[in-house]
Amino acid sequence: MKNKKPYVIPLATSLEKALKDYLRIRQGNPEDYLFCNIYGEQMKKEAIKTSIQRYNRARGVTKISIHLFRHTFAKNWILNKGDPFRLKTILGHSTMAMVNEYVNMFGSDLHRDFDMFNPLENMKGFIGEKTAIKIGK
Repeated sequence: MKNKKPYVIPLATSLEKALKDYLRIRQGNPEDYLFCNIYGEQMKKEAIKTSIQRYNRARGVTKISIHLFRHTFAKNWILNKGDPFRLKTILGHSTMAMVNEYVNMFGSDLHRDFDMFNPLENMKGFIGEKTAIKIGK
């Protein structure tokens, strides 16, 4: 974290399996650094950044900031119907306003599952399928 406080979040089951496989292939120990250089020492932040940028550029990806992983995670968390308050804690933010900055919804995102959550669509059984609502005189 920016404030240098320890921060613990849950680890996805699929990620745990992938990391164990990675350590097995690399013949490393669970205590080893996740990103290490060829000597097994901790990889410098700048080296990680450069490696990811090089990887992305080779595949035609133009947005190459490591920080975008957080934004992508946040947006996908919400699109997959994750709880925004839990997301706030996972991201380590103190306000929902900051979470909103991370999510950045676009028009197509807003239309996704709109009818499923729209109260008007869910009232059909309550009002009746053939009931007409008269507006005005």
